[in-house]
Amino acid sequence: MISLFLFTHIITGVICLVSGVFAMSSRKKKGIHTVSGEIYHWSYVFVFVTAVVLSMLHWDESAYLFYIGVFSYALAMLGYLSAKMKWKNWLGSHIGGMLGSYIGIVTATIVVNVPKIPILNELPTLLFWFLPTLIGTPFIFKVGQKYKSIKK
Repeated sequence: MISLFLFTHIITGVICLVSGVFAMSSRKKKGIHTVSGEIYHWSYVFVFVTAVVLSMLHWDESAYLFYIGVFSYALAMLGYLSAKMKWKNWLGSHIGGMLGSYIGIVTATIVVNVPKIPILNELPTLLFWFLPTLIGTPFIFKVGQKYKSIKK
């Protein structure tokens, strides 16, 4: 049973990482952007659910996955719902939520896997907790500024 959750978690995590790149790099209109965004969001749902289950089954080793999962999926849901509901100033919420959730999944992927990678596993772990945020946050602001003038 644990293997099924872990397999699902890994596969849907990879789907999120790939579909997120397609959503970020495509033109912001119906088509590739919206399809890859849907794939990203619904894969993230599975990543979130499996992260919660796996972290509860191995709480002592994986409690951090629970917190990353909850926080990151909350950002993904914010970004997803803002685009669906189009509330006032929805675009900023969409950009911040989706890119913030991508930072979360990248952080989780790195933190879980770096200890298994020679040379990188000799660097301070804290570096890998903060590096995705330090790199990704300026992109959120840059993209937000790019689309700030668009009134939708």
